[in-house]
Amino acid sequence: MAQINVTINGRSFRMACDDGEEDRLIGLAARFDKSITELRGSFGEIGDQRLMVMAGIMATDQLSELERKIAALEGELEDVRKAHSSEAEQVQSAEDSVSAAIESAAARIEELAQGLSADPKAT
Repeated sequence: MAQINVTINGRSFRMACDDGEEDRLIGLAARFDKSITELRGSFGEIGDQRLMVMAGIMATDQLSELERKIAALEGELEDVRKAHSSEAEQVQSAEDSVSAAIESAAARIEELAQGLSADPKAT
């Protein structure tokens, strides 16, 4: 398990993470620190605890909105898959009909050809 230091709101925090996840955790901490800095710029000195709570709520709100969008996109994707499946079935049905028509026409042509070769007047 790796140990790293991150800085949030001017304070250093020692954190543990899985090996190889150090850069990810550092990036997440930097993003959270940016939110803290933006809130401090908007509201001034409002106390560290309140600032952290507000930043946490903002992050949770962003996550909730992204989850809602993902769910909507998954629904749209499922609709597209269903439409594609339906269209594929229609194409297969049309191909089957065309194939049957071609086979029927070929059989009819073969019958006519046999009829002509059996007719003595045809020569």
